[in-house]
Amino acid sequence: MFVVNLTYKAPLTEIDQVRDAHMEWVKAGYADGIFIASGAKRPRTGGIILARGTREALDARLAEDPFIKTDVADYEVIDFAATSAAAGLEALKD
Repeated sequence: MFVVNLTYKAPLTEIDQVRDAHMEWVKAGYADGIFIASGAKRPRTGGIILARGTREALDARLAEDPFIKTDVADYEVIDFAATSAAAGLEALKD
């Protein structure tokens, strides 16, 4: 599993201009089964995505994000093995 830490590097006015396209990209990630959870950070400085699959597939997906294509955000990808999970979330375990 991967934790994707998105950090904005542009003013929110620029982020908001690309947000709708980014959200369509996020929806496609869910439809393709790569993304399993996502949301905005508080305060609004970026977001977090939980993803599964291979690192290569994830990197290819991230390269298509409108936030990356317009250079308004950066990503940090953390690979981890989920060995424990709360009841009902056992499918997240490696």
